Order: sequence, then C-alpha cells, then structure tokens
Amino acid sequence: MMRIPISALIGLFFTGLYFSIAIFADFISPYGVAEIVGDAWEGPSATHWLGTDTIGRDMLSRMIYGGQTTIFVATMATLISFGLGSIFGFFAAVKGGWVDQILSRLVDLMMSIPTLISALVVLTVMPVTLPILIVVMGILDSTRVFRLSRAVAVDITVMDYVEAARLRGERQLWIIFREILPNALSPLVAEMGLRFIFAVLFISTLSFLGLGVQPPMADWGGIVKENKEGLSFGITAALYPAFAIATLAISVNLVADWVLNRTTSLKGGRG
Repeated sequence: MMRIPISALIGLFFTGLYFSIAIFADFISPYGVAEIVGDAWEGPSATHWLGTDTIGRDMLSRMIYGGQTTIFVATMATLISFGLGSIFGFFAAVKGGWVDQILSRLVDLMMSIPTLISALVVLTVMPVTLPILIVVMGILDSTRVFRLSRAVAVDITVMDYVEAARLRGERQLWIIFREILPNALSPLVAEMGLRFIFAVLFISTLSFLGLGVQPPMADWGGIVKENKEGLSFGITAALYPAFAIATLAISVNLVADWVLNRTTSLKGGRG
C-alpha cells in the first residue's frame, strides 16, 4: 500500500466512498426517494443541504438513491458483459478455425451499429425495467470485452504451458479456466474499470433520453433531465449529478490506470 501513487489513492478513496454511499443509501438518506418535502428548487439550507428539485424533493436524498441505482445497474451490466465477452473470447481463441470466424464476424456485425442506437431500438419495443436495462447493456458491451479477451487469449494459447496442457490431454474448459484466465485476469481487471465507467455514462444517457431508469426511481442521468430547465434560471440542481458522474469516472479511471501500469505484461504461466 505504501507504493500506491497519490492519484490511485485518491481514486480508491472516492470510488470506495461512492460505493459505500450506494450500499448504505437506505440508512443515510434523510428522506425518501420520491418524498416531497418543500417548494420547487429551494436553495441549499440546513434542512436541505443541496436544496430541492423541480417538484420539491430533497436533492441530497435524490442524489444518494440515484447513485445507488446508477452504480447497481452499471455494476451488474459490467459483470454480465465480462462474463459473456471473456468466456466467448477465450472459447474463440482456443477453438480457432470456423468457430473463431463465426464468433468474430458476429461481433463485428454487432459493433458496426452504434451501441446507443441499438439500445434505443431494443428499449423502444420492450418494457423498460431494471433487469432488461441491465441485460441489454451487458450484451451490447460484451462485444468490446470479447475483442480484448480474444486478443489476450490468442497470445496466451501459443505459450509453452498451454501447449503442455494440451499434450497432457486436458479438456478445453480446463485450459480456459486454469491456464488462460489466470494469466489474462490482470488486463481484464484494468479494462473492467473502463467498461464500468462506460456503463455509468450509458445508463445516464438512456435515462436522460427517457428510456433508462423510470420514475419514481432515481438515477443521475434522470435527475439531470428533470432539473435541466432550472439552468436557465441559475438553478444548479442539474449540476450535482453531472458532477457526481464526472468525479466517479475520474476516480475509477485513476484506479484503472494504476492497475494497468502494474500489469503491462502478461504474467508467466504456472508451469
């Protein structure tokens, strides 16, 4: 820990702070997520530290619950994308041949369509619920993870310890989970931070466009949408969630950069 740079420590602190607030939102929030406690767009006060929103709800409570929803959706979508992308990427690298070609071309086809457009088309014809949001985001983002995991796995599959495992007659699943995954884990962990931030920005964008988290639930993108008209009158309510998104993105990126700098080369095999 003493060798961790200051930038990474700052990133770890703020990332941990945001996740802690999200976990304990029900205990630290002064009001309910949809509870009207004052007039519209009241300024900061001792009662409402961040003021109120467009219909008189406490902004601090909205920010806390909004962070909980945003971080939960982004985390689950990231786990799904890495689960799907890494498994299929490793499988394509190990099998090679026509299996690799089919999977790679399918991913190329999915990536040829902008992710936001794909999500908007799907969510327009499906009910917008949290499980559907998470699955749609996870599947769309898994294409990027597939590309990374396949590229890393292709380099690992030609190493001596993988060839030795093949000669011993080990099964492909054993090779993937016991030989490739441990040696590909470091670059994947570094990439996970970047994909998490993409998921935060993605869900915030969808909510701002009206196809993300639906009322009465709150998320940071939706809070920006609800209070954006106040900017014309000098009301700063819409800036709080924007600031939260920016600081979370910077914090996670600082941690991801530190992890990436420590894992610039692949680990050696287990022999």
